[in-house]
Amino acid sequence: MITESQKEKISKSKILVTGGAGFIGSNLCEILIEYGAEVVCLDNFATGYKNNLKSIIDHPNFLLIEGDIRDLSTCLKASSEVDYIFHEAALGSVPRSLKDPITSNEVNVSGFLNMLVAARDNEVKRFIYAASSSTYGDSEKLPKVEHEIGKPLSPYAITKYVNELYADIFHKSYGLDTIGLRYFNVFGRKQDPNGAYAAVIPKFVMQFMDHESPVINGDGTYSRDFTYIDNVLKMNLLALVSDDESSLNQVYNTAVGDRTNLVELTQLLKKYLSEFDPEIGKVEVKHGPNRPGDIPHSLASVDKAEKLLGYKPTHKIQDGLKEAVHWYWDNLK
Repeated sequence: MITESQKEKISKSKILVTGGAGFIGSNLCEILIEYGAEVVCLDNFATGYKNNLKSIIDHPNFLLIEGDIRDLSTCLKASSEVDYIFHEAALGSVPRSLKDPITSNEVNVSGFLNMLVAARDNEVKRFIYAASSSTYGDSEKLPKVEHEIGKPLSPYAITKYVNELYADIFHKSYGLDTIGLRYFNVFGRKQDPNGAYAAVIPKFVMQFMDHESPVINGDGTYSRDFTYIDNVLKMNLLALVSDDESSLNQVYNTAVGDRTNLVELTQLLKKYLSEFDPEIGKVEVKHGPNRPGDIPHSLASVDKAEKLLGYKPTHKIQDGLKEAVHWYWDNLK
């Protein structure tokens, strides 16, 4: 995934992962421990799970802090003496933000600002944060390029755009180096299939495994740049190890550069799941109304990440879905 010299840089680092018990955060914690880093995980377990950390919870280089990014003192404590911060903590989901915009703002904006202040005060070398493709809003241009965005379509999208503005001003005002990664529909191992705001892939997988009909919002022609977790891990690690000054204080699309519509997605899921249970191939898919705040199509250009970070995606959607389906079947069936 990265070179041996880059791994050595990681092995000599102390790194804080906020939201480290969540889907992306726990995968990050694991690979950082694998590469020899000293890792601090901060999580309030609002959407993360201790079980996601079971493989590293007792590792001598791993420290778990249960706390909330909305508390500045907790942020200062967790980031004390760390070299780098991966800020993954957030309340995701467009529907959640439409239902409760206040809490989304408290976590995603106030909590984000607390972490920036903590990073500044503790003289952290680099602050790498989870941005979002929702920032593109009502822009219809495809593929999405980082310097052209539209108006946000949800409170969640506003919070993630504000993150980018704050990161930029903290670099200009205080000299804090930041990198924002605009995630595009990330999926893979450890992604929670339960709850009202579960992402589409794990939710559909669980429904298919239970022989329940998943419901597509709309006619199924809406498309997304579904991005497997290993691509996201690669982008985060490249953002940490990059020594090129021009790569810093930027935002990058974190994606594959390809899109799949929801009808195609369900067909692929049925195909791969049917290898375990042929009856799944007979499960019908239903359709419901379009979801408020959803954009019709999302497709990323990854040219900027390729040029400045040396990024190339390792998994197309078919490869990622095969691995994800195997993980869900082995762990959740």
